[in-house]
Amino acid sequence: MLNVKQFRYGADNFAYVIYGKTQSLAVDAGAPEEIRAFLKRSNLQLAVVANTHDHFDHTSGNDRILRAGKARFLGFADLSDNGQIKIDGENIFVYRTPGHSTDSVCFHTGKFLISGDTLFNGTIGNCFTGDLKSFYLSIRRLMALPDETVVYAGHDYVGASLAFAAYLEPGNEDIGNFRKAYDPGHVFSTMADERRINPYLRFNEKTIIGVLKKRGLPAATEWERWHSLMSIE
Repeated sequence: MLNVKQFRYGADNFAYVIYGKTQSLAVDAGAPEEIRAFLKRSNLQLAVVANTHDHFDHTSGNDRILRAGKARFLGFADLSDNGQIKIDGENIFVYRTPGHSTDSVCFHTGKFLISGDTLFNGTIGNCFTGDLKSFYLSIRRLMALPDETVVYAGHDYVGASLAFAAYLEPGNEDIGNFRKAYDPGHVFSTMADERRINPYLRFNEKTIIGVLKKRGLPAATEWERWHSLMSIE
């Protein structure tokens, strides 16, 4: 089984190393020095470097981390949907999840999901593509993952995410409970958490449907509910 190490960099970005006993994959390697130090301490070879999408705050460390060794770089064209990357013989599955960007991907291995800017802890990314239907289908795809799936996102937006979630559902006690458990040194959620606190996964819940109807927004179908949620600021 593979493991995941999280690295904070910049104001709120996260880089990740997915690793086994001898090999590793760096995702959004914006903390190259810290990653190299971790790999050296752990006697790990950096085999692959990849990104969740091509925005500069996620790709800024690529050149530095690649210059330091013999890792191969896998760009979006190399990351086919449902494709696999092998690290120490274990599979890391690639999901193309367009919406935030056209080239957004997530990496899934064992119970871990590296979700980039597609799914945050308590919210989702901005739909910079304008393609709400593709974003909706991407989120629906991730919603099918098991409750125990650990969500490692591309940014720490927990404070703002929970504030908005509580604004929509002030009576949702799970939001406050998640806030109390938040640790800036290790930021994650589970899919079970997301189903309890994230409005963009809760669009079929009566409370969210009630919010939409109260605002006079379309809520008859699942797609209408999603589209209406995305319009609320």
